[in-house]
Amino acid sequence: METSKFDIADYLDSKEMIAEYLNTVLEEGNTTDIINAIGHVAKAIGMTKISEETGLSRPSLYKALSDGSKPQFATIMKVLKAIGGQIQINPISA
Repeated sequence: METSKFDIADYLDSKEMIAEYLNTVLEEGNTTDIINAIGHVAKAIGMTKISEETGLSRPSLYKALSDGSKPQFATIMKVLKAIGGQIQINPISA
């Protein structure tokens, strides 16, 4: 029996799933986890589409969203907008 490698991008097929996934990573993850998660979402949507919407080349997107990268905040904001997300600040309850 052949097993396939699990790819979270296969399950990110709606805006609701994408938002839930990113919010979970934002709550529980570190910076690297968040960048990787945004990369998974971008792959699920399609890097070509994200590239067109952000004005960033596909190679620079892959590089910015790869493991261990430290993309500029402006890049993250462009990609979030392209994937249909936004950052929202809520007060932390005591």
